[in-house]
Amino acid sequence: MSQTRVPLLDLRAEIEYLWEELNEAIQQVLRSGTFIMGPNVKALEQEIAAYLGVKHAVALNSGTDALILGVHALGIRPSDEVITTPFTFFATAEAVSHFHAVPVFVDIDPKTYNLDVSQVRAKITPRTKAIIPVHLYGHAADMDPILEIAREYGLKVLEDVAQAFGGAYKGRKLGSIGDAGALSFFPSKNLGAFGDAGMLVTNNDEIAETVRMLRVHGARKKYYNERVGVNSRLDELQAAILRVKLRYLDEWNARRRATAAYYNQLLSEVPGITIPYEAPYAYHVYHQYTIRVHNGQRDRLQMLLKEAGIDTFVYYPVPLHRLPVYEHRGDCLPEAERASREVLSLPMGPLMNLETQQQVADKIRALMEYA
Repeated sequence: MSQTRVPLLDLRAEIEYLWEELNEAIQQVLRSGTFIMGPNVKALEQEIAAYLGVKHAVALNSGTDALILGVHALGIRPSDEVITTPFTFFATAEAVSHFHAVPVFVDIDPKTYNLDVSQVRAKITPRTKAIIPVHLYGHAADMDPILEIAREYGLKVLEDVAQAFGGAYKGRKLGSIGDAGALSFFPSKNLGAFGDAGMLVTNNDEIAETVRMLRVHGARKKYYNERVGVNSRLDELQAAILRVKLRYLDEWNARRRATAAYYNQLLSEVPGITIPYEAPYAYHVYHQYTIRVHNGQRDRLQMLLKEAGIDTFVYYPVPLHRLPVYEHRGDCLPEAERASREVLSLPMGPLMNLETQQQVADKIRALMEYA
């Protein structure tokens, strides 16, 4: 008898779990006749700000826009340099290049996959204006030394929290630590909408006001445009959905951590793989549960798991400095390149059951023992 297919993330289970609350929230929006920047958007901004302990939360239509408008609000201009990681989704660097500024890539810590802070100072030049640390896979970047460097050189810090909402660094919520934080509510995120959605959070009044203007074509008052902006408004339906799901975020992040702990138990002795690392300073929220597969076996293992009905994914198969848009610069970042050949993300979610995890782990163990 064939086994049930194991998806990378089962959003349907989460929807069923919240069906009554989601349905009620959606119907209320439909009956209200208000669909753009209405009361649910305002309430969501207030609730996210309170959750993170920041003064301002500005709702936007994607995490990418949160990065782009965040970079804009930090005052990044053409030819400025912004230090960031090459091991992340393209949007992180794209936001910098959008303004004809230069993303400067620093190699990663092989344990956390985040920016290797020990290499940052060597990349600073008179043109450096900011640092964008990414809290990858749900694990915090090492923020204290990043902030120390930023203060020393007068740099801004924009946290990319797309994969780590609800995570923490030394007890401080991610997104509340730098000058601003960019959030993504893409459907697969720990707090996910039913479409694109994002947010910029900050304690800086000027940054918040700038982003509020930019999201509505650069106007404080409609038809009185003060600067060139964009259309990046969050709609009421997405805000209402996110407000329902926000109430479950801490519980579901705790479940993700429990799922990761059980995976660790099942996989810690499997030959040829390394389980995820969690630094003492981090509260890891496991947007992804990502193992390393050694000895050139990653692609083989992924193919065999697929044949066995188990979905996996590689985040990310090509580090940013090796993409066509940046490879002409000739950067050599060996840890990011090695990670791109070895990482493999396993099925993960807050409602994943132990039997499914056992199925995944048993198959990995069997395949790796005979590799």
